[in-house]
Amino acid sequence: MKKDNTRKPKIHHIKTIAQSQLFTIESVDIEFNNGKRRIYERMQPSNSEAVLIVPIIDQHILLVREYGVAIDNYEIGFPKGLVDSGENIMEAANRELMEEAGFGSKALIFLSQLTIMPSYFSGKMNIIMAKDLYPKRLQGDEPEPLTVIKWPISKMLSLLNEPNFCEARNVSALFLAYSNLYQLLK
Repeated sequence: MKKDNTRKPKIHHIKTIAQSQLFTIESVDIEFNNGKRRIYERMQPSNSEAVLIVPIIDQHILLVREYGVAIDNYEIGFPKGLVDSGENIMEAANRELMEEAGFGSKALIFLSQLTIMPSYFSGKMNIIMAKDLYPKRLQGDEPEPLTVIKWPISKMLSLLNEPNFCEARNVSALFLAYSNLYQLLK
């Protein structure tokens, strides 16, 4: 793949327009290479990263059922969480797996790094496959216990028909894991 030599737009001014406990929203005045200017809003950039883990055990993938306050509903998806200060992504993946699903992993495989809405957020989501699982529970920060669901690998794409499995990061991780497992089985 060729390197993209496109010159980035010029940022004239950035100002904070709103702030909460979790987010800082900025207004960004940008001039594109053709001279057009726009004002965009974005979350203040950070170096934060997160992990999403696709655990494999006994020819099944493990999912968790968790409440999403923004959609006011329960979703099923893969264990996930932020990388804590001082952790690398594999340590974070194993910790989140222990906290949310009650398992540790002896074999963590990096699949991909995704961006999420790059026009608004700078965070990165690292997709990790976890194999060789063993029972191990750590106390997490979830306000209620998460239900763990075993789903047959042979039917993993049928998750796409589940109405509560629709969050984009989970769908992306499902396809990445499916592709990786398909390559391993060839």
